[in-house]
Amino acid sequence: MFRFPRPTAIGQLRFGGRLGWARGAIGALIGVALAAVFGLTVPDAYHWPWIVAPVGASAVLVFAVPASPLAQPWPVFGGNMLAALTGLVVGHVIGLPVLAAGISVGLAIAAMTYARCLHPPGGACAILGALAASSPGGGWMSLLLPLGLNLAALIGAGWLYNNLTGHAWPHIPVQAPPMPKGTWAGSYDRADLDAVLDEWDEVLDVNRQDLDSLFRAVERRVLRRWEDDLK
Repeated sequence: MFRFPRPTAIGQLRFGGRLGWARGAIGALIGVALAAVFGLTVPDAYHWPWIVAPVGASAVLVFAVPASPLAQPWPVFGGNMLAALTGLVVGHVIGLPVLAAGISVGLAIAAMTYARCLHPPGGACAILGALAASSPGGGWMSLLLPLGLNLAALIGAGWLYNNLTGHAWPHIPVQAPPMPKGTWAGSYDRADLDAVLDEWDEVLDVNRQDLDSLFRAVERRVLRRWEDDLK
């Protein structure tokens, strides 16, 4: 009989233990519901959407992995809005949705990266912008206004819920305690960590300071085990 594999230790750490998924699921429910309520304040006469689909993807990041650099308030708001604006501009300039969609996503990634607000759901917002630009009545505010309202509500819910459930948001990196002198543990410098990250040349979805603190905590745990074994 097929059985689903058990979560790995890394998965448990990222999601806050065995019930971390429940905390994230409840938070996403609250956040998306509040975003929908805010979206419904848009007058029906304009025929604008009351909720924009990429907000659901943003909710997964905000509530399931609130420590991620991609899930912080500025990437959530700035990334989505900047990407949507990019899509609208490209859509109006090119006019061919099939071509505009791809160009919009590429330019949105560049814009979000330089604005320090890279956010994966922004790719979907860029496509929505490109499509909205070519649709009848696809004005700028038909996407930007409901999206802005949805995101404002989501960010407010994320700030309140995450902090009430023990996850500081915006995320505050853990400060690694100093290591005892005269031990091998903690012998590496942050310059070593930076050098390895430069050699890998990969974008990791973890804060550099959190990564350093994680390594320091593992080293301290190993050191305590060694000390216990010597007793």
